[in-house]
Amino acid sequence: MRLLGSWRGAGPSYRALAERIRALVLDGRLPPGTRMPSERELARALPASRTTVAAAYALLREWGFLASRRGAASRVVIPPGAGTGGPYPGGGAIVPVSDPDGGVLDMCAAALPAPPGLAEAVDAATRALPAYLGGHGYTPLGAPGLRELLAQRYSARGLPTTPDQILVTGGALQAFGLILRTFVSPGDRVLVEHPTYPNVLEAVRQVPARAVPVPFGPDGWDIAMLEATFRQAAPRLAYLVPEFHNPTGSLMPEATRERVAAVAARTRTLTVADETLVDLSLDVDQTPPPLAAYDRSDRILLIGSASKCFWGGLGVGWLRAPASLVPTLLRVRAVTDLGTSLLSQLTVAELLAREAAILAERRALVRARRASLAAALAQHLPQWRFTMPAGGLSLWCELEAPVSSTLVALARQHGVRLVEGPRFGLDGAFERFIRLPYTLAEADLTRAVERLAMSYTALASTTAGAPDTTVTTGRATSDPTPVVT
Repeated sequence: MRLLGSWRGAGPSYRALAERIRALVLDGRLPPGTRMPSERELARALPASRTTVAAAYALLREWGFLASRRGAASRVVIPPGAGTGGPYPGGGAIVPVSDPDGGVLDMCAAALPAPPGLAEAVDAATRALPAYLGGHGYTPLGAPGLRELLAQRYSARGLPTTPDQILVTGGALQAFGLILRTFVSPGDRVLVEHPTYPNVLEAVRQVPARAVPVPFGPDGWDIAMLEATFRQAAPRLAYLVPEFHNPTGSLMPEATRERVAAVAARTRTLTVADETLVDLSLDVDQTPPPLAAYDRSDRILLIGSASKCFWGGLGVGWLRAPASLVPTLLRVRAVTDLGTSLLSQLTVAELLAREAAILAERRALVRARRASLAAALAQHLPQWRFTMPAGGLSLWCELEAPVSSTLVALARQHGVRLVEGPRFGLDGAFERFIRLPYTLAEADLTRAVERLAMSYTALASTTAGAPDTTVTTGRATSDPTPVVT
């Protein structure tokens, strides 16, 4: 009922109800597989006549958004071609292009170029390297000096940590993959936010485990729904992004962290908090303590990375876990690799020693680029809606119609590479959304939006791609007011 909101319109009630439910499905607020209430239950709750609900459900079945079997509950589905782009091929990881085409503006990877001073940090690390050359060079747990620095960082943020709780990896994604291999078996459920990072969804698929989505609303985490999913789905693992959530940029409030930690403890669900973007706070002086600081049962693991605040080319991430779990993780890791590049670890240690100055420069750079992207959207695509995030590296933009996949294909022809919204969800959700990182130079961001506006105009001019007013949020296409909240 909370999701439906004010669903009644000027036309027939059954059609208004069906269109509202369809919009919720396309927006990922009702994930595929969601059990719908019976006609009698929904009619009583609305309130509306059972005839209205039955007609709405019939229309949803006709559109392909509802699957029903005799004697079983109706469940949400997304039909092939639900967006105007045709059948959605499924998920898939985001793979950065190593050699971008000349003239193509690449907005697929939300990652920054290297900061000033990186070369100096590499030089310092190279000078420190001879001290390690007499040994075998493998560091399965990580270089001691780096683990000590990372433990100190967690302690300073309100989570007492010792180096024996730190395991250095080849990135946050490798850390998550290690957790999956250690604790999740084929067929297990993994709770995820919806939307979430596409590479995590693909990692879950490859176990193969089953991703259980929890809708992520306009105001962030729906804690009641999150708690209910923890209890009812009995997931083996949960994956959350509390700091500047990818892709929405939301920051989890402290009260929500307390309740998440409590329900994880009650349900004995191992929970992973991805803190990859925690250092890119733009409008918040101080983020809440890490999610694990509220944990009283050793059920929460933290993963982080140097890729966003420093540089992706370093290939260094880490995992902070209860000390009792580290030996188990280490045994599983040993069958795939025996440690992260020592030179890269020493370089990250040098960067951490200078992080105050580096992060101040990074945040100023990112603020300027975020403002540039927002201004370009206000000028060239004022009908798109987005919430200005308090941190992170991207905007999550809501389009007027479910055309994300088609728009991405057209934008590529105009020289902009993007990731379509459905990649961030399950089974074709989020066709009305697109992620726009603000990591390119300001002039390039402006050019990218200009080209994107050309693509959107070309899409709107075709019959197949014209915005479908039945799933809009109510703002007319011709309204020039920029929609920023």
